[in-house]
Amino acid sequence: MTEQGSATSPRRARRADAQRNERRLLDAAAAVFAASGVDAPIREIAAEAGVGLGTIYRHFPTRTELVVEVYGHQVEACAAAGPRLLTEAASPLDALLAWVDQFVDFVITKHGLADALGSDDTGFQRLHAYFLDRLVPVCAELLDAAESSGQIASGVDAYELMRGIGNLCIGHETDARYNPRHMVGLLTRGLRGSGADSSTPPSASA
Repeated sequence: MTEQGSATSPRRARRADAQRNERRLLDAAAAVFAASGVDAPIREIAAEAGVGLGTIYRHFPTRTELVVEVYGHQVEACAAAGPRLLTEAASPLDALLAWVDQFVDFVITKHGLADALGSDDTGFQRLHAYFLDRLVPVCAELLDAAESSGQIASGVDAYELMRGIGNLCIGHETDARYNPRHMVGLLTRGLRGSGADSSTPPSASA
């Protein structure tokens, strides 16, 4: 039994090292993409991670694979936040607004991703489909909870809301005077229509 344990431990250690190395590469890529966009030179990512170019290409042979892996992980984090916020927030509306804020963070730090998702690259097309499949139902669940509690008007479509938020985030990179968070705030205040609970504070519905 000792021999078996000693034989498998090095393999497990190598797997753990490989996972740590990949996580470090993904964290470095996320930081570089946030600063320079998805078209940033791979050498910048290698420098951020403190590795050679060959190490990155061994883990991610193409840029598309790297981008998909980086943002796939972040999509999962955004998806997981919805149910957690519904449990932790003071109200369904607070949960919805907190999730929208996280979604805005996701969108405004993804320089160049919108153009990539609109390309003919099948990897990016799959990422776009995955993005919608994972996040639209989460947004819908939050909207349903807020509507059921009487905090927002009925009939708000999750896809339309997310699309609207995405459109409002366009342009902030090239115009320092434009604050997408301010505009998204106006949009979310508009969710509190005439059908919302009258207990909603006047300052919040203005």
